[in-house]
Amino acid sequence: MARNQRNLKPDIILKNYWRDNARFADLFNAVLFQGEQVIQPHELEDLDTESSTILEHKKQAEGIAASRDNIKIRKKSTAYGIEFVMLGNESQEYIDYAMPMRVMGYDYSAYKKQYDSNAAKYKKAEGMEEDEYLSRMKRADRFMPVITVTVYYGKKPWDGAASLHGMLNIPEALRKYVNDYRMLLVEARKNNLVLHNMNNVDLFNLLEILLDSSRSAGEIRSRAIGYTKERRVDRAVILTAAGALNNQIDYNALEQRGDVNMFTVFEETRIEGREEGREEGREEGREEGREEGRAEEIIETGYEFGLSDDDILGRLQKKLDISSEMAQRYFREFGKRTV
Repeated sequence: MARNQRNLKPDIILKNYWRDNARFADLFNAVLFQGEQVIQPHELEDLDTESSTILEHKKQAEGIAASRDNIKIRKKSTAYGIEFVMLGNESQEYIDYAMPMRVMGYDYSAYKKQYDSNAAKYKKAEGMEEDEYLSRMKRADRFMPVITVTVYYGKKPWDGAASLHGMLNIPEALRKYVNDYRMLLVEARKNNLVLHNMNNVDLFNLLEILLDSSRSAGEIRSRAIGYTKERRVDRAVILTAAGALNNQIDYNALEQRGDVNMFTVFEETRIEGREEGREEGREEGREEGREEGRAEEIIETGYEFGLSDDDILGRLQKKLDISSEMAQRYFREFGKRTV
């Protein structure tokens, strides 16, 4: 992995994961059709590679894609009488209380760009009725429907609105007259999706473990490591789960190892919560507190992953850049707590 990818942001990792057509199709089949295999991976094309078949200009397609996390076109399908469908995926790591309005804006932008591209064909009134010419749209013209799914990766239950009405203060007598706009929301922490793609199954199962606020950090770490070992979870899934949780990980170091698993992810993660806890009331010795917390994490994860004492000592020296004597001191202090 190139060095400039070391500081990859979570949204980039998630975009890369959902770029895969098989995973993308599986997610939309789960959300829209309760797992029925209606959308096939081979029917999907990335919008930013579409030249002229659907939208008149490639720049229009790229303009739509630029504002979305992932957007694809489903082509050559006769299911439900729809020939073309535009599918968008948005990833959220925090609760956005304006999300229904954002989704409405994304979808409107996609429709507007389709309209603009279509209208560009009608520069002359020849063959058009007056109303058609003024509208820059023929009576028979139709656009692709747009469907957006928002996946929320936060720990807290989503307590924001799931539709435009939820954002508005509407007198009950007027509610039926105010147009609503509903968003399709998936909470990674807890959902009933019927998934068939094994990467997706592992991703959402792993996220449910990692986002379980009812368990201690040690329990979560142990369960996550156990799950990935038992299932032999794909490295892309592990890195995506870590990215979804916004873990501060040295991805370059992980890539060089070649054995990415939940143990190495926990080992590379900066345990911010633990460090902050150690810092309270300890303005002096701040650096020592950080190192102690890191040492304890390395020892705990080492035991959970079944490493030998010598391997753990070696990792302490390498990860913390400390002497053998200091590693042994940490091992004596924290090793007794974890066995």
